[in-house]
Amino acid sequence: MKICLLPLVFALVACGENYVPKPKAYLRLDYPKANYTTSNLDVPFTFETNLLASKIKLKPVKAPTNSYGINLEYPTIKGTIFLTYKAIDGNKKNLIDFLRDAQNFTQKHNIKADAIVETVYENPNKKTYGMFYEVAGNAASQAQFYITDSINHFLTGSLYFKTKPNYDSILPAAHYLQKDIKHIMETVRWR
Repeated sequence: MKICLLPLVFALVACGENYVPKPKAYLRLDYPKANYTTSNLDVPFTFETNLLASKIKLKPVKAPTNSYGINLEYPTIKGTIFLTYKAIDGNKKNLIDFLRDAQNFTQKHNIKADAIVETVYENPNKKTYGMFYEVAGNAASQAQFYITDSINHFLTGSLYFKTKPNYDSILPAAHYLQKDIKHIMETVRWR
């Protein structure tokens, strides 16, 4: 009888439920390979944009010089690259003001950012010079940049998502769109 009860006791003890908490996880997001096309906007420059940016909005911006705002919306990623063009008009003061504004705008993200990594961009053959800022952490924007020819043209840009900043969850999309921003910087052609 003891022999019959022993397997029954083991069976009852072995059937106890042991719950192990599972770690938090994020979806693995794979984005399509970027396909670029040259912009066809009525502005004093061209650039290549990813076809995934299916909504492009252009509007004049009230400013002391000829200025435009361009929104490159990525509906599937729920992100937007905001571009602002300002004419320098050969005025050194305009260039200094635009540079200061672009740098100050990026530094405002220091409050929430864990780090801001600066990368200098120079292409003397195309007469383009600028800076790319990668913003790490739960800041509102994950990337900022400016590019200029230092005489006539100044272009700034920033990346935003239509969601509460959670760096871990938007990181794959941020990296994907940061590559698009760098591609814009590399393909700008002043008119």
